[in-house]
Amino acid sequence: MSEISNLRNYSSWLETLVDLDETLWSKPISKGKWSVSEIIAHITAWDHHLLSEVIPSVKKEKGMEFPDFEPFNKKASDYAKSGISQSTLLIEAKDTRELLVKELNEIPAEKLNKSLTSNGVTHCPHTGTPYSLKHIVKEFTDHDHHHKEQIIHFLKKNSFVGK
Repeated sequence: MSEISNLRNYSSWLETLVDLDETLWSKPISKGKWSVSEIIAHITAWDHHLLSEVIPSVKKEKGMEFPDFEPFNKKASDYAKSGISQSTLLIEAKDTRELLVKELNEIPAEKLNKSLTSNGVTHCPHTGTPYSLKHIVKEFTDHDHHHKEQIIHFLKKNSFVGK
């Protein structure tokens, strides 16, 4: 599934942040926005949620459940500000993503494509597409892309050129 390959690409992209200066790592990408570290912690928290909650539920052919976004995202932001080092967070993000890709690749196609509810809803309100794990993975790859573009724009604006 190409969506899973796209998830794997994020893991490789994280390598470009290894040499990022600590001040850029912790600086908000713009006024009122998160820092690079908070964005990485945010994506990693969602990867953990997919691994611990969504995939096991899909394997049992039960509906997918997602937490209230605001408190969930705040917890990820707080984690990034907790004193975790840049290298530790990047390793955690990469390892978590690689495990997620591995788990997704082991799920049979019929389970990836099976229609399931997401928080009790059968269809995406934006596209009308029936919810399935495949659909959720596509939403998460779009989510990755959105945040990668934010970070890339911020780093270009601040004259950081990765490896």
